[in-house]
Amino acid sequence: MMIHLNRQLINDLKKTDRLILPKEEQFHYPEKVLQFGTGVLLRGLPDFYIDEANRCGQFQGRVVVVKTTQQGSLAPYQQQDCLYSICMRGKTGDQLVNQTYVNASISRVLGAQEDWEAIKEYARSSTLQVVISNTTEVGIVYEPERIIGDMPSSFPGKILSLLYERYIHFKADVEKGLIILPAELIEYNGDKLHAILKQLIEFNQLDEAFQHWFDAANVICNTLVDRIVPGKLSGDDLAAQEIANGYTDDLMISCEPFGLWVIESTDERVKRVVSFANEKLGCKVVPSIHKYKELKLRMLNATHTFSCALSILAGIDLVKASMSDQDLSHFIKHLLLHEIKDAILGDEILEEEALSFGNSVLDRFANPFLEHRWESISAQYALKMKGRCVPLIASYWKKYNHLPQFMLLGLAAFMIWEKKEPNQLTAMLSDEQAWGTNLDQIPGLKDQVYALMVSIQNNGIPSTINQLN
Repeated sequence: MMIHLNRQLINDLKKTDRLILPKEEQFHYPEKVLQFGTGVLLRGLPDFYIDEANRCGQFQGRVVVVKTTQQGSLAPYQQQDCLYSICMRGKTGDQLVNQTYVNASISRVLGAQEDWEAIKEYARSSTLQVVISNTTEVGIVYEPERIIGDMPSSFPGKILSLLYERYIHFKADVEKGLIILPAELIEYNGDKLHAILKQLIEFNQLDEAFQHWFDAANVICNTLVDRIVPGKLSGDDLAAQEIANGYTDDLMISCEPFGLWVIESTDERVKRVVSFANEKLGCKVVPSIHKYKELKLRMLNATHTFSCALSILAGIDLVKASMSDQDLSHFIKHLLLHEIKDAILGDEILEEEALSFGNSVLDRFANPFLEHRWESISAQYALKMKGRCVPLIASYWKKYNHLPQFMLLGLAAFMIWEKKEPNQLTAMLSDEQAWGTNLDQIPGLKDQVYALMVSIQNNGIPSTINQLN
């Protein structure tokens, strides 16, 4: 029987190109980060960047994690000295990646309810500099509640309570403010959290001195996160990894090689404190996240949406299977690296970075280790087509005065998937509420979509793809 991963075992394991182990000094770094959430995205992205920086002697700080839900147990963290494995598997260009990183970024994990006093004590620590969170999309919500006394129930309430604790302890020292980096998957997460905290300050009638300290000493940043982190391995996959690693790990997670964490700030203090940022690995501090939001929304998300119905109609259920199909792979590559890329180029997004991001998307689609189902991507399909794809069609037509054939094929497949008949097109395309614009006003669009729908139904998908330029 293999032993569980723990700190003592690290000395007995052999570092290889496939197994990346922490260095002894990483266990002795001070606690600099308070993290709300134990989820796989946090452990697979922010904590990965912190651990990699620590391994290089850069950030030199560890993470105190707050378990915010009652689900699960703290026992695995205690048993494994908060160590866990990240199995990074996928493609980068022509290279297949299959590596395991033993992550030593977490120093301890506290339960929000049972350890609230210990959490408050850490909030008064002079080493604390950064707060990270991913409390899901429903975590950043306003709840009118008192933040002094018992533990607040909402995440913003907890944050404000700990900030107030820090303000009192350090006697309003503006040098003791925090850098707050919400990683929730909502637009402008930092702005939203900031607005809620201001509401809570008003509700709690906190004095002007605290309000001044809150504004002057603390920075709350918008962030953008992007990495597929499927989570726990299971069955034969888990058994094979444990044999290869030489230990068992109840906290082991998997992730793709691609990672992106963009932090929006022009504050020099943020750049100085967030020293775990590493542009080569995809963690960066930038003046605006808008460009990266657009790259992700259009080149990753819109490519998924345009390709989804076409793949399902072709009888293909997995994204990686579409990338192995000659005709669909051609469709996806041309759609992404030509039409979508050309639609978004401008003063903000340059050709070189669009091509680089686009090629990383193709690697992610072709990842042989991911079971990414088109059926899952089709959830809320109409809203995705409206928000992600229709603006690209309109933008391409305005820029080049001709229609993007591959985008229109994706739209035609969506119409068939929605069980629309070609003779219904006029009413469908002119529905501004459905599309956000009147697509029937774009010259030639209706006729071309009609012809593509008929071709799919009469000639099949491979033939229809091959007739496009």
